[in-house]
Amino acid sequence: METPLTRLVGVRRPIVQTGMGWVAGPRLVSATANAGALGILASATMTVDGLRAAVREVKSRTDAPFGVNLRADASDAGDRVRVMIDEGVRVASFALAPSRELMAELKDAGVVVIPSIGARRHAEKVAAWGADAVIVQGGEGGGHTGEVATTVLLPQVVDAVEIPVVAAGGFFDGRGLVAALSYGAAGIAMGTRFLLTSDSTVPEAVKARYLAATVRDVTVTTAVDGLPHRMLRTDLVDALERSGRAWAFLQAVRRAAGYRKLSGTTWRRMLLDGRALRHGKDLSWSQVLLAANTPMLLRASMVDGRTDLGVMASGQVAGLIDDLPSCAELVDRIMKEAEQTRERLAVL
Repeated sequence: METPLTRLVGVRRPIVQTGMGWVAGPRLVSATANAGALGILASATMTVDGLRAAVREVKSRTDAPFGVNLRADASDAGDRVRVMIDEGVRVASFALAPSRELMAELKDAGVVVIPSIGARRHAEKVAAWGADAVIVQGGEGGGHTGEVATTVLLPQVVDAVEIPVVAAGGFFDGRGLVAALSYGAAGIAMGTRFLLTSDSTVPEAVKARYLAATVRDVTVTTAVDGLPHRMLRTDLVDALERSGRAWAFLQAVRRAAGYRKLSGTTWRRMLLDGRALRHGKDLSWSQVLLAANTPMLLRASMVDGRTDLGVMASGQVAGLIDDLPSCAELVDRIMKEAEQTRERLAVL
């Protein structure tokens, strides 16, 4: 299936695996790429040297195009961009709109720039700056999310910009792909669906928690870092929502210390990142610290399997997923379902 997305990035299937921290590592990204879709490596939870090693590992596993997701507000974003350029990464994905300078540096090096956005005005801004495409995430999506549903946000953005638009939030099968294409999208992006594959390195017990969830078990909370965050409801989420500021601050400091030791970052850099997150938002300093080291909350679940100590970002589609196919099986299934859906619609 050829679309503006497949032509832009050189993949065979108009499907993107999103850059999920601690989840989208070399194994998942290369498996996605070998299945003909676009795998995105999550770099925010890696050191700069770790990112270089991860990129090289993906390249050793596949010859297909893949991308790297960056935190545009990270104080070392420039260093990570240079790693991508040096290593010949095909696509740069951003969780927040990149600066004009970073975008220009990437584009001058021939890297395709695809920011993720959650509002029409953000899409218009990055398109004016020269973005090659955008990923549009509706409120159904996991992690940090907005209030507007994909079915409302997607047509707004498609009508507002002339670059390829990739739909995210609420997609897990071929019917969704056809629906997105009918709105004018060039493909779909999925996080939770790729997390729940046999190629994902997430512990099996954690995957089982996701598979057991219903759509009512997926909630949006601001208790973690002060921003709307879609995740599975757990005892920790309940505790954060009930806790006072003193308890939250102590938890934030403890987890920040753990993140600093693991990542090799400094307190100064963590505070700079936290200040960037706090800019323009009414966040307490405990929320700033939690925001700066939210990767530790995710790592506890996604790597260590400690769902009692961590959070589990999740799209609402977790309540509709009940199996763990390989990436190849998943992508093939979606494309087959999409073709069957198109054939069924043709005879109506």
